Amino acid sequence: MITIKAVNLTRNFDNLIAVDHLNLEIPEGEIFGLVGPDGAGKTTTMRLLTGILTPTEGEGWVYGKHIVRESEAVKENIAYMSQRFGLYEELTVLENINFYADVFCTPKKGRDELIDKFLGFSGLIPFKSRLAGKLSGGMKQKLGLSCALIHTPKVLFLDEPTNGVDPVSRRDFWKILYELLKEKVTILYSTSYLDEAERCRRVGLIHKGKMLRCDTPDNIKNERKAKTLEEAFINIIKENE
Repeated sequence: MITIKAVNLTRNFDNLIAVDHLNLEIPEGEIFGLVGPDGAGKTTTMRLLTGILTPTEGEGWVYGKHIVRESEAVKENIAYMSQRFGLYEELTVLENINFYADVFCTPKKGRDELIDKFLGFSGLIPFKSRLAGKLSGGMKQKLGLSCALIHTPKVLFLDEPTNGVDPVSRRDFWKILYELLKEKVTILYSTSYLDEAERCRRVGLIHKGKMLRCDTPDNIKNERKAKTLEEAFINIIKENE
């Protein structure tokens, strides 16, 4: 099953083409890395696919729903964790999760078990009574992910979720994502960390709104005879300048 599909997806802002005829297919249960420098179009792509922005041209589908004609239905099946996810710092960890459970209309029946599950695999059980504002950056990101997942979405959009987070917390964050893949959650993950991109099943290099290359990290490195993904991507960008 193709969970995320974009066909010639395009978004203009006045004279700027932020996303330029992007084509993409992501099957169920895959983690796909969207990689590119700042201003490449990663966030705009996320916002188009989640129905926050309307495309200037082209179409997209998420979990079988059209991102424009069925935008409300799209939102029922997804979670979107933006770069500044809206945690409430004056609320505790548990209060934040319960707040988002109410927002997403998570059924009361079984909610406590679901919350315990997310607190457990994110390592937040000892901190459930701590104010969110008192958490470290890594803990805040794990709490944000738990809040985004409380309604058990089929598709997860993560926009540079570990930006500025310490290496240990980044590793813990990825452990959570791998557990989600076992449940066939599809993940679109944007990052500027190429070591994170290596963890993805496939990666897409986006630059100036265009998708320059899309394949597995190993295939891209082999094709370019590069030792690292960074070396391969620099090669590809230079070739397309």
